[in-house]
Amino acid sequence: MNTMSLSKYDAAADLHIYAAHAHTAAAAAHHRGDHEAAEELSSKAQDYSMAASEKTLEIAKHILAPLRA
Repeated sequence: MNTMSLSKYDAAADLHIYAAHAHTAAAAAHHRGDHEAAEELSSKAQDYSMAASEKTLEIAKHILAPLRA
């Protein structure tokens, strides 16, 4: 069994979901002409996307490490 807790998987999944929601909200704000909100939401979406990517890479490295040994 993997020693990494499920909470790390949940955290990565949550970050991906937050990013998707923020991207959707940014697109909706842009569509309704609220470009200031769209920019802010897009920036937040990018932050979530980067955090999700980092967390996913951390998990992948942890899973692949034993396979390389």
